[in-house]
Amino acid sequence: MTSLRSLTALIIEPQSGMRASMHNMLNLCGVTKIDHAVSSGTAIRPLKSRSYDLILCEYDLGDGQDGQQLLEDLRHNKLIPLWTVFIIVTAERAYEKVVSAAELAPTDYILKPFTADTLLERIARAIEKRAAFLPAYHLMEHGNLHEAIEICLIGEEKYRRYSIDFMRLRAELHVILGEAEAAEKIYQNLLQTKAVAWARLGLAKTLFMQDKFGEAEMLLKSLVEENSKYMDAYDWLAKTHEASDRLDEAKEVLTDAVTVSPHAIRRLRKLGEVALETGDIDTAEKSFQKVIAKAKYSEFRDPEDHVRLVRTLVKKGDTQTAASVIRDMEKSLSNLDKTPACKAFSAALVHIEVGNADQASEALTAAVAACRDTHGISNDLKMELARNCLERNMDSGASEVMRDVMSNAADETAFAKAMKVFEQAGKMQLAETVAKESRRQVVELVSSGAEKAKQGDFEGAVELMTAAVRKLPENPQVVFNAAVAVLKYLENLGWDNRLGDQARGYIESARRLDPSNPRLVPLKELYQSIMRKYGIRPIGMD
Repeated sequence: MTSLRSLTALIIEPQSGMRASMHNMLNLCGVTKIDHAVSSGTAIRPLKSRSYDLILCEYDLGDGQDGQQLLEDLRHNKLIPLWTVFIIVTAERAYEKVVSAAELAPTDYILKPFTADTLLERIARAIEKRAAFLPAYHLMEHGNLHEAIEICLIGEEKYRRYSIDFMRLRAELHVILGEAEAAEKIYQNLLQTKAVAWARLGLAKTLFMQDKFGEAEMLLKSLVEENSKYMDAYDWLAKTHEASDRLDEAKEVLTDAVTVSPHAIRRLRKLGEVALETGDIDTAEKSFQKVIAKAKYSEFRDPEDHVRLVRTLVKKGDTQTAASVIRDMEKSLSNLDKTPACKAFSAALVHIEVGNADQASEALTAAVAACRDTHGISNDLKMELARNCLERNMDSGASEVMRDVMSNAADETAFAKAMKVFEQAGKMQLAETVAKESRRQVVELVSSGAEKAKQGDFEGAVELMTAAVRKLPENPQVVFNAAVAVLKYLENLGWDNRLGDQARGYIESARRLDPSNPRLVPLKELYQSIMRKYGIRPIGMD
């Protein structure tokens, strides 16, 4: 049995007696490096500064988040690495909560009461499997996805009992890389071996990636019909309907999914967005209200959820409730950078609805100004802000906002969506002007970084391109050239661990945004040659 003495563990449990009991059980299992947290908030603080091998998390965390919502936050915000073993501990046998926890795929969950022997067996089993996958996980964490695929191929032969799991991971890596055909072959092979639901779902994803929406839909419908609790299948079926511009069917699928599993915030948010787009105000309102209520105790609350609810209430004509939502945003989210922009835009929507033209213009101007200095505001919110500016002939404000949106477009589809905002306002000439300005903005940023590096100002190049990525995180050209700037710094001024991590992150983002870019291979080779130059051992190659 694998020794557990070197493991670090975090117990998340509000009850002191149960915390002490789990602590003692871990001690009996040989685990001694143990930290405690009494809530999701107190858990996130240590997780921001260190990682743990094992997290034991109570499902019922009291008045705040439950264990499922915490796991969702941790994974979405990348606060726990792939190799962290996350076990949900619960006495809750109510179906809807258990299925919600299961769909987020914790490593395991244990029903109370349980013994130290049971806990030891579960942990040992999880750690043993983790050891087999650790080299691949390390490579994935550092953006070495093609190398991780090679490790998976070796793992399939070396660890025969995990061969299907290695094949599954290999297929998922091809999906991340945008290599749909390679992933499809693996899933087809898996289905010949065993007709598991996740392999059929994976196959449907690859078909979706190749725009084979009809074939994907048939597979996904059969999955949902056979297993009404398979939540990922619902999500992809809704996504397939949406891609085929069948929003009413997408809404129907999401409604069914939320009925089965009502605790997943991102699905509730998606249902609200689709419902609002189809004109189903009641469903949109209820969905966004639930999102705000369920996210209330999250460390990652997003004021844009309040904006979504305000938009819905304004469409309904309920400006009084909309105003109270704005007050709640101002009171409870005042510490967040995005709040001033979200508050100003929400206020503008209310003023527009009640006919306060001057106040609406002032609020829209304030929202545009707030967006100017705030990172992280979604393109969707910015486009809605621009749309409202254009309707009031505030072309300058709309152009400023949309210039950033167009500069930050990840692909031609996103760019076309931005152009449509101007088209719907009947201002195509303005659209062409802003499009040219956005392209020039990107070219100037990239050229300025390259020029600084050429002049030997490697530190200035890194500073400039880091700021550019913060402003335009979805632009593949900006992200790629930021990676180049950091690598040139490391090559010429010496190795720095923080910048090495930053370079890996940029390379990974560049691959995600533009997986077919032929310059990715030489970029990765440059990174590896710099590591060799300074004697830095690649992580994950044990």
